[in-house]
Amino acid sequence: MTFSINDDQIAIKQAISKICDNFSAEYWLERDSNGEFPQEFVTEVCEAGWFGIAMPEKYGGSGLGMTEASLMMQTITESGAGYTGASSVHLNLFGLHPIVIFGTEEQKQRMLPPMIRGEDNACFGVTEPNAGLDTTSLEVRAEKSGDGYLIHGQKIWTSMAQRANKVLLLARTTPKDQVKKKTEGLSLFYTDLNRDYVEIREIEKMGRKAVDSNSVFYDGMPVPQEDLIGDEGKGFHYILHGLNPERILIAAEAVGIGRAALNRAVDYAKDRVVFDRPIGKNQGIAHPLAKNWMELEAANLMVFKAAALYDSGQECGAEANACKYLAAEAGFNACEQAVLTHGGMGYAKEYHVERLMREVMIPRIAPVSREMIFNFISEKVLGLPRSF
Repeated sequence: MTFSINDDQIAIKQAISKICDNFSAEYWLERDSNGEFPQEFVTEVCEAGWFGIAMPEKYGGSGLGMTEASLMMQTITESGAGYTGASSVHLNLFGLHPIVIFGTEEQKQRMLPPMIRGEDNACFGVTEPNAGLDTTSLEVRAEKSGDGYLIHGQKIWTSMAQRANKVLLLARTTPKDQVKKKTEGLSLFYTDLNRDYVEIREIEKMGRKAVDSNSVFYDGMPVPQEDLIGDEGKGFHYILHGLNPERILIAAEAVGIGRAALNRAVDYAKDRVVFDRPIGKNQGIAHPLAKNWMELEAANLMVFKAAALYDSGQECGAEANACKYLAAEAGFNACEQAVLTHGGMGYAKEYHVERLMREVMIPRIAPVSREMIFNFISEKVLGLPRSF
């Protein structure tokens, strides 16, 4: 077991940091204020070849693992870009992983290189308003029609749909009352997001304004047979292969945003003088920040344990869920303490910690709730009876 990163991984952090140095906290504050997508940042990341960091070299990627992808995304959030920066490139790292595993060779050759080169912009169509985390209760239908399918129904919280030309879509091909197991009857597609048959409504939200989230209404959107990934009816099982990487990446990002907030709080505590002494000299300020550092470091160890297990092909469900919970809580605590350390100025946008505070709510809520993680650990790790 090792607790350090190797020279190649250090080089990745340095290269990503160099890109991030071109985008100041003021840049991200402006994106947060006006809602403009950070295209300049995304372009630099893409042109440097980082979109394919975890994709096979055969299709134009770097062939690296979840450990390297986690280091990359953590470096982005820790730079002060927060989840605005991370979410603008996040999907490229893990989103098409089911295609890598279950797609045909023709599909991999057709679908992966354009995404890695930044020519295609993809969104992720899974969540629905009447299903939430109960993925087996999805209602969006993919009805057979000629040599393909027609998509009907509504998805929600589809990030990047305003910009996307592609969608990785999970839809029901067999009615729920006609399958033997509730995990059957769902199929996975990667296809064109055809706006002639789709209405996209942006959701106004408390943070990450520059990366859109949407309700998407499908009204007979055609999908050719060749865009079906794997076997019809097996999509739920395919999508599971992307869940652990997603949770690990989200956790790495949460540690990064917590560190960004902690660094700002420490700098402020050193510089802010009240009663003729820097406020960081007071234990009431110093001790909570010390606790934040310890929580973030502990969470980070679980993040990279989960990543290492995933990269070595070992089971990592418990660790992926645990690191997502621990990192989200540690990140939230650090951001909250950063606001409190700044006092009244913590509420002011110019000090940036209020932006980080709003964005750190994302890993506490998505892609899975804290309570569902507790359910998973209770049942799968501790062996307690299923509670739902």
